[in-house]
Amino acid sequence: MNISLKLIAVCTLSAAFTAGAQPAPAQAATSALADGEVRKVDKDAGKLKLRHGRIENLDMPAMTMVFRVSEPTLLDGLKEGDKVRFAAVRGGGAITITRIERTK
Repeated sequence: MNISLKLIAVCTLSAAFTAGAQPAPAQAATSALADGEVRKVDKDAGKLKLRHGRIENLDMPAMTMVFRVSEPTLLDGLKEGDKVRFAAVRGGGAITITRIERTK
């Protein structure tokens, strides 16, 4: 096998391995839901302040912080004190909630 074919084979295998090792954002968002409590809803800014437990897919400990939401409709019906379960992803320099549901 000549050098060019070897280089193409190595690059192809490397790209396939790298692509397979990285979870897609949709997979990360649905892999696990974290528990939280709503502290503040800011519909105008599209943000939500939560006191939350550990977020496994982000390797983040429990804390209180402000999140962006991927869609403003995710904030509909939420109010301070609501208990929630949510999914979040990291990207674009921020952590964004992609799914949220109230719990009892």
